[in-house]
Amino acid sequence: MPRRRSPSPSSSTAPRNRTPQPVRVRRRTFGDFVKAFLAFVALAVLLVGVPVALAMTAGWPFPETFEPMEWLKQDISVSTFLSILTFVVWLAWAQFTACVLVEMKAALSGVGVPGRVPGAGPSQLLARQLVAALLLVGATAASFTPSLAQLGQTYDDNQRPTVAAAQQTPGLFAQQQEQAAGTAAAVAEQASHTEATPAAKKQGDTKFYRIQPPEGRHHDSLWEIAERHLGDGRRYKEIFELNKDRVQPDGSRLSEASLIRPGWIMEMPGDARGGDLVEMPDDAPEVSPEVRQQISDYARTGDGAHEQGSGDEGSGGGTAHVDLPQQRPAPGTGHADLQRPAPDQVATPAQDSSSFGLPEALLTAPLLAAGLLGALGHRRRQALWQSAFAGIGGRRGMEPPTPAGDALDVQDALLVGADPEGVRLLDRSLRGLAASLAAESRPLPTVYAAWMSNGDLHLQLAQPSGKPPSPWQLGQDQTFWMLARADAETYEDVDTAAPYPGLVSLGTMDDSRLLLNLESVPGIVSLSGREEDRAAVFASVAAELATNGWSDRMTITLVGFGEDLTALAPSRLRHLDGIEALIETMEAETRQRRGALGAAGHDSVLTGRTGPAQHTRWAPHLVLLAAEPSPEDAMTLAELAADASRLGIGYLVGTGSGDLPGAAWEMEITGEGRLLAPLLGLELDAQLLPAAERRAVVELFTDADPEHGPDGPGTTPPFLVDISEQGRPAVYARLVGPYEIIGLETPDGERSALLHEALALLLLHREGVHPRVLSSALWPRGVTDDVREALLDRLRDWLGTDPDGTPRLRTDDAGRLTLAKSVVSDLDVLRSLYHEATQGRGVDSRAVRGRLLTDALVLVRGPLLAGRPEGRYRWLTHEIVDAQLPLLVADTGLALAEFHMEKNRAEKAIEALNAALRTAPSDERLWNELLRATHALDDPERLTALASDLLTRSGARGLPPRTEALLDELLPTWRDAVAAAG
Repeated sequence: MPRRRSPSPSSSTAPRNRTPQPVRVRRRTFGDFVKAFLAFVALAVLLVGVPVALAMTAGWPFPETFEPMEWLKQDISVSTFLSILTFVVWLAWAQFTACVLVEMKAALSGVGVPGRVPGAGPSQLLARQLVAALLLVGATAASFTPSLAQLGQTYDDNQRPTVAAAQQTPGLFAQQQEQAAGTAAAVAEQASHTEATPAAKKQGDTKFYRIQPPEGRHHDSLWEIAERHLGDGRRYKEIFELNKDRVQPDGSRLSEASLIRPGWIMEMPGDARGGDLVEMPDDAPEVSPEVRQQISDYARTGDGAHEQGSGDEGSGGGTAHVDLPQQRPAPGTGHADLQRPAPDQVATPAQDSSSFGLPEALLTAPLLAAGLLGALGHRRRQALWQSAFAGIGGRRGMEPPTPAGDALDVQDALLVGADPEGVRLLDRSLRGLAASLAAESRPLPTVYAAWMSNGDLHLQLAQPSGKPPSPWQLGQDQTFWMLARADAETYEDVDTAAPYPGLVSLGTMDDSRLLLNLESVPGIVSLSGREEDRAAVFASVAAELATNGWSDRMTITLVGFGEDLTALAPSRLRHLDGIEALIETMEAETRQRRGALGAAGHDSVLTGRTGPAQHTRWAPHLVLLAAEPSPEDAMTLAELAADASRLGIGYLVGTGSGDLPGAAWEMEITGEGRLLAPLLGLELDAQLLPAAERRAVVELFTDADPEHGPDGPGTTPPFLVDISEQGRPAVYARLVGPYEIIGLETPDGERSALLHEALALLLLHREGVHPRVLSSALWPRGVTDDVREALLDRLRDWLGTDPDGTPRLRTDDAGRLTLAKSVVSDLDVLRSLYHEATQGRGVDSRAVRGRLLTDALVLVRGPLLAGRPEGRYRWLTHEIVDAQLPLLVADTGLALAEFHMEKNRAEKAIEALNAALRTAPSDERLWNELLRATHALDDPERLTALASDLLTRSGARGLPPRTEALLDELLPTWRDAVAAAG
């Protein structure tokens, strides 16, 4: 197992985090005692006085005889009405009594969220307030007797410590238990203590602690043990040094501070305090003989069994919830993009000696980059289709604008850093797991985190959930489910809802990428640090969740930042003006979700997502609050977040002080880009989207909108060629159809296909291609600098030079690779011919327009790069040229058909339209113009045959509405005619 990095200098500030405290500990006042007394009186009256009064005045609610038929035959008198009313009052008393018992049990046992009594909303709320007021004083006494809740229990009863219970319990009970825990810690801190070492301890002061099994969402950790029993979580290192490398009862050893297991024994410093410690060699009657024997055996290993260390090992904190999974050997040298297994000669972005100034934040964020790149491509395709159906001629957006400056650098970084294959495998794996569990009628387990390491996927569960469905396997323990990459590749698309849409990348640690499930957190996640650093984390989280492939119908609410980010995904991202609007919105949504879950009979959204309503309910919602709330607002949010994980809602809240009331998980972002979470055992290289990169990403998306700007994007191609006889190129590549090159000798050897692919990429990007983009396109799994440079040298030699000695492959001032104008493709010629015919000389000359459009259509021999080798040209999935080419061909065919129809040459128009349909077979505009041209022949049989052919092409979807309406106009009897023709 890889070891965690030693804490960086900045991590010294990390232990400022504390066990989450909804409110600060305060002394009890006279008013508290008055409230407790009044609550006691009220409870006594309601629980005892009401039934006594009812029994004395109205009698017991049950009749002396049971004769339902006789009751139905009786007249409804005043006496009958009073009896019914008395019975209702008895029912209300019984319901309230049940509420008091449920709330009292939850408060005393620390089980977390109290159970709900059916139909007892206001009654249970009143019971909760009265019980809370009564126990407000009792919590003080309980703090001095921390084992009171465990009275009658053995040491093995897995009782949860008070601090852990308070961390999970919402509302007033969290306040009581947290105050009790804080008071106990304060008492422990009042005792003078020094840094304990084995040499300084006395035998009589030796104490031991047994690691508790996980209960619900809580996992024991050295940090919390030190917090409870030493008064300071930062003293976890003392516990670690006392127990490092000593043999545990299960035969294993403690080697890392964050990796502890239930049942292990921890020797504690002499000043440790607390009721769940065991003092040896004194007898401990409350501990079972087996455990006493284990502790005695463990105590013998302490003398000389370990060396006093410097205390610098470990990860900066025990892990309360998130562990680093055990890793298998990588299939090759390590690759920073963890979703892609690396072959030999692979270089990570960090290993690449020349980043060429591209933003490192996006180069090292493969899932974020893939999501942004996919969403950007989708936006550009939408713009193309919107402009295409706006009408022939003068359309906007047919040629998306070429980015420049920071936007171009960011686009290149997205192309280099993106790992769409990793996103696809992650999405399919999670949905496949949900489908398998649903087929076995098993609920989805609660997942706190996902680790992607060496191509494998590890899910860390909140608690053991049995054996995972095949091909998943158990990981390092019962709380890890693991899926190997080879098994993930066997998954296919399944029609099921995404089970864990709240997973989002936070960063990397020890060659593993962490995705934290913000939706499953039992409360608020706080993020402290400088405002600009927090904003970079918030922007990264928002951008990934808004564009990734594994978050179905995700809603991300942004407060205090990111109004510009809504351009990335207007259907997912929404911006609210302030905290007041947020609280109002979330109160209403929380009520609605609770009601929906209750009506559906589900205990959480996880069970709902695998049921029949999976596609209509339980949409995930994440709140990103960058503005630090006031203490009152923080407490309101904490109350809302107490039940949020069950409802599919997550809260990530920024704070400048690092102390946010009600925070369940606390994280800190440092100025060096480290994300620290001591209670979770995490110290990550954070995934960020800094302000400059964020602005550039937003610019890419806004420029892709055809309505952007006063006139929209222009229609002029970025590269026009000389289409006269004098403009004959030296190198001519045919890309529209089968790939052919004229003017160059075919390279020998196995590198010929690689050189052809590199040239095709350069031809499709006349504005220039970044060397990193080129290497990432040709070698998606990574490549070293020397291999890339060798390819570029071969490409330069193959392309040669122009007659003036200028190389045809050049490098511009920005370091991008460009081709000389003497190297041309048929796509360049096609664009130039269409542009000249519709916006150049063809506008004023009908004859020139017809000739240019005819020449353009002759160039079309099929789809782009038809018959390309399987497994190559995968970078085309990032391009929109595959959408541009059919639209360009359709535009050319429509313009030429219009040219012929002006002279009533319907047959020529039909010929032009059929030629365009061979490349754009699904373009509805071509279908409609073909119908009109055929109708002009005045041949109903031919029009009926065409209608039948179009109906066959449309398949099960049927004809598009506009095409069907056109047919109704041109041939009202077409349905009967088509049916008669068979």
